[in-house]
Amino acid sequence: MAQPETITLTTAQAIIRYLDAQHIEIDGAEMRVCGGGFGIFGHGNVTCLGEALYEHRETLPLYRGQNEQGMGFAAAAYSKAWLRRRFMLCTASAGPGTANLLTAAALAHANRLPMLMLCGDAFLTRLPDPVLQQLEHFGNPTLGVNDAFKAVSRYWDRITHPAQILNTLPAALNTMLDPADCGPAFIGLPQDVQGWTYDYPVSFFDKRVHRIRRQAPDMEEVVDAITLLKNAKRPMIIAGGGVQYSGAVAELTTFAEASNIPVVETIAGRANMAHDHPLNCGPIGVTGSDSANAIAEKADVILAIGTRLQDFTTGSWTAFAHDAQIIGINVGRHDAAKHMSMTVVGDAAIALASLDTDYQSPEEWTAFATAERAKWIDYVAENTRLGNGPASYAQAIGEVNRLCDPRDRVVAAAGGLPAEVTANWKTLDIGTVDVEFGFSCMGYEIAGGWGARIAQAEREPDRDTIVFTGDGSYLLMNSDIYSSVLTDKKMIVLVLDNGGFAVINKLQNNTGNESFNNLIADTPTATQQVRVDFEAHARAMGANAETVETPAGLADAFARAQASDRTYVICMKVDPYEGWTAQGHAWWEVGTPHITTSDKVRDAHVDWESTRHRQRKGV
Repeated sequence: MAQPETITLTTAQAIIRYLDAQHIEIDGAEMRVCGGGFGIFGHGNVTCLGEALYEHRETLPLYRGQNEQGMGFAAAAYSKAWLRRRFMLCTASAGPGTANLLTAAALAHANRLPMLMLCGDAFLTRLPDPVLQQLEHFGNPTLGVNDAFKAVSRYWDRITHPAQILNTLPAALNTMLDPADCGPAFIGLPQDVQGWTYDYPVSFFDKRVHRIRRQAPDMEEVVDAITLLKNAKRPMIIAGGGVQYSGAVAELTTFAEASNIPVVETIAGRANMAHDHPLNCGPIGVTGSDSANAIAEKADVILAIGTRLQDFTTGSWTAFAHDAQIIGINVGRHDAAKHMSMTVVGDAAIALASLDTDYQSPEEWTAFATAERAKWIDYVAENTRLGNGPASYAQAIGEVNRLCDPRDRVVAAAGGLPAEVTANWKTLDIGTVDVEFGFSCMGYEIAGGWGARIAQAEREPDRDTIVFTGDGSYLLMNSDIYSSVLTDKKMIVLVLDNGGFAVINKLQNNTGNESFNNLIADTPTATQQVRVDFEAHARAMGANAETVETPAGLADAFARAQASDRTYVICMKVDPYEGWTAQGHAWWEVGTPHITTSDKVRDAHVDWESTRHRQRKGV
């Protein structure tokens, strides 16, 4: 028997050559499944992996990061913009460079997003030990920083021989492209092993075209779901992010319209339906709408589609009636089965198409939902109206919403803005909102905006990426403004400055506590009250920037930002105490002191616990 043709390559060369050969079919077109990568080189990855990446720089472009955590955020936003069909690699050196990726890996894990991490590792031979930046564990020399990624990766491996990648790379890729197991993959690359050679089969590097698997649900589960639904008096659909990832927006809309069932959206599911669709009854939960939460309180059958039902969606499981029955439609069995749901495990598009029934929601229920929707629309219109109280997040959001193009992409993350964007943004087109609240990472906004813009430039280069960030997140991570200027990936960034961590100060006050260490003004160790000149700072990184004094000034500033040839930062102060969206908040479980010397804290604890009886018991 003839031996297969082989080619001698280093481990690093083989990894990058394999990635370069992997393609995916999207809407009938073929493209590389790896869009390139983000990298910061150090001694642990520059000599071998860097050499390999250089040879493929035309087909796998490597974006130079400023901070490894930001690189990971950008990679996550990139894959989200591509609906998990494509991913970016991140490479970091051994030691602190790799450790900086931990938070980003956790974000990708929580949000079920693909990201490939190729990171330096300690020398396998241990001959030079201990090396620079190596952590020594006296009783376990195999243990290092890279082991920390086991908790935040869907796939983890350390390459100890060049031949291993013949199994590792396909396994990692299959994990990242699997609808149910999707998440970050981590591959540790010892510095010596990166440069070791092996005679690889040439066929390993043949072009391969991948397709995302569509798992059909079990028909007995579908029949059970139809039976339950046909007996529903007050049905409701919760549409999560999985609806978009499965490409099931059309199926969702068709099913909802045919059955006349009101639809509410999770934070990840924002932009499943346009704002003006009559069945779109608003966002649900802690950062939701009065309309969605009122419907949820009364619903007897809940179709939870493509959602992991986290506490901001369920109001820590107080948003639903105790006897409400949940049908979990999800490609992941873990998410489908939450709280004793009736499971329909499978692809959302196929599952929705399988729910073929002549069921019609009762007219009185639909009328109730329509009335609640109308009240919420009126509230948002007033809440975002210029001049409605002091300068607020809501006013800024409403003004940008009025001025942007329907296909512009909106990015927000931690602090008060996720709630305010979720509640007040009127979706103008499908799939245009990225509110990262799965891991709620400060600093995601600008880095994620950069990654989203890279993806957007590949698909809709004439549209804008609009980033909403607070001053706290800006100060935590802002250097990818510079990255966006360097790479000609323009963003429009709104920095809404409320003088600190205002939303946590709000929570602090709402639980009876005094303002302490959140707002700059209430930080005892801040001996000087110095406000940051965000405009000057952004200009120093090469962006165009300006400051507006009131929301009324946003219109002209936003027009200048739209016309700008580079990233444009608009800064505006907002009130830290007033102007918050007051409606739509479901109960949320937070730990409050059971004993205290403060009457206010004790009263707040009693009040907070007074509605705990509404919390559903389940698993």
